[in-house]
Amino acid sequence: MTAALVLCLASPANAQDRPTVDASAPTEQAVTIYRDPNRAAGDRLDRDNPQGFAMISEVRTVTLPPGESRIRFTGVAEGMVAVSAIVTGLPGGKIEKNRNADLLSPAALVDGTLGNRVRITRTNPGTGEQASESAIVRTRADGGLVLQTSEGFEPVRCSGLPESLAFDRIPAGLSSEPVFSIDTRDASGGTYTVTLSYLAWGFDWEANYVATLAEAGARDKARLRLVSWLTLLNDNGQSFENADLMAVAGTINVESDFEGLAEPPRARPLRLTCYPIGSTAEGSPERRVRYAPPSSPAVLPSPVMARMVSAEAVADEVITVTGSRLATEEDLGDLKLYRVPEQVTVAAKSLKQIAFLDRPEVEGRIVYRADQCVPWTPFPSRDNAADFTPATLMLITKNDEEHGLGAALPLGNMALFEPSPAGDLLVNELNLRDYAVGQDVELDIGQSPQVFTQCARLGAAEPDSYGERWMPMRARVTNANPHSVTMRIMLGQEPGWNYRFARERLQTKNGVRYVEVKIPANSTTDFDWQMRSTLR
Repeated sequence: MTAALVLCLASPANAQDRPTVDASAPTEQAVTIYRDPNRAAGDRLDRDNPQGFAMISEVRTVTLPPGESRIRFTGVAEGMVAVSAIVTGLPGGKIEKNRNADLLSPAALVDGTLGNRVRITRTNPGTGEQASESAIVRTRADGGLVLQTSEGFEPVRCSGLPESLAFDRIPAGLSSEPVFSIDTRDASGGTYTVTLSYLAWGFDWEANYVATLAEAGARDKARLRLVSWLTLLNDNGQSFENADLMAVAGTINVESDFEGLAEPPRARPLRLTCYPIGSTAEGSPERRVRYAPPSSPAVLPSPVMARMVSAEAVADEVITVTGSRLATEEDLGDLKLYRVPEQVTVAAKSLKQIAFLDRPEVEGRIVYRADQCVPWTPFPSRDNAADFTPATLMLITKNDEEHGLGAALPLGNMALFEPSPAGDLLVNELNLRDYAVGQDVELDIGQSPQVFTQCARLGAAEPDSYGERWMPMRARVTNANPHSVTMRIMLGQEPGWNYRFARERLQTKNGVRYVEVKIPANSTTDFDWQMRSTLR
């Protein structure tokens, strides 16, 4: 019984006394970025709080002593989801995983040096002379900092003199970068190549498209060049040098609270407080000691220097562009994976753009759309400009090789340009959802200033909800263009209604029935049809 008790008492001590081994810096890295699963078409990247994540894989080497030891992986992402971490390549497996809670900071230095010696240096601002002496830290960093010197106990930064502290060493367990550690055992010891893989919070990406029409003017046929970039965001404070970079398109089901699980380690500041000098009963203010200024004149920053500081303050907004080779598309189940064919650096707190699509000859067409008629509104008895509605201008193509595409188009935004005598001019910015290969691509460009429509019921009788009679409808279209245009007239919802439109083929899109008709140049044309309820 005595031996067993000694063994039980010795085990925790041995666990605390495991030697600590630092793994090497990563020799290989791979970063796969998943976009925010809740970001819809039209939503932009949130640079201040990105809600996407990344799978990070690092290859490192480690030399283990015989027995149990603790391996420290320094420089992991601050948004690391520690519970997701997997380490492969260790002969003895893992005993325990840990994530450090404190980073190297002034407060952590003070707390880790409590009861030990530091060197305090005071500078006379009038003469520039410095005086240094050894002191012992007697308080923690959660209030006023008190040192014990040869003169007794003194609060730091309360004498009115500029003071600085120098520490001889960094307390154990502190690092300037986030650290992940695991406990392991190896009977013989040796040098091993291990792979650390984990999920990390604070990433996101989107696609950015630039489409340039070959010709000006909204005619039926449209040719354009389409170029696209992947814009990748890393909000972590760590860079990933020469990494294999990938981005995954599509929406995956995420049940875990990655943001809550990825609470970053803290770098606590040192806050010093001093009591006022004087009578506390009278509440007299602290006296300010004035020193003679140094002999050299003060130099004020010039406006040029001020502008340089301002530029540095927004340096994190700079976008790094990597476009020498296009990213390649691969299937990943129902998702799409875009792989950058060369190693790149995913810098800390940065945006990076990767070219992934360049289609010089995309064929499409321009169509005008008259939105669904309201059968409960009577058609106006006379033409009134206020009763006309601008038609919606649409760019339509098909995502296949025949139309010059044939590649998955991930969610993002598009800038549409049109040629002019003054150069290419921006027409509009459009929002794209995810488009798979083979799908129809229909984008609303904006409202037309040349084509207007009226659309309502004919006659005084209101719609019949029992389908006993057909309701006559009319669309009046005016085209002020010097050329004919194609008009898509939206008739109404397919479920619950029947439609009759003379000499035109009825089509259906997203549950809405419509027809496409030609509108001659400089004309006003009426189109009549009938509709009735299918309810009996």
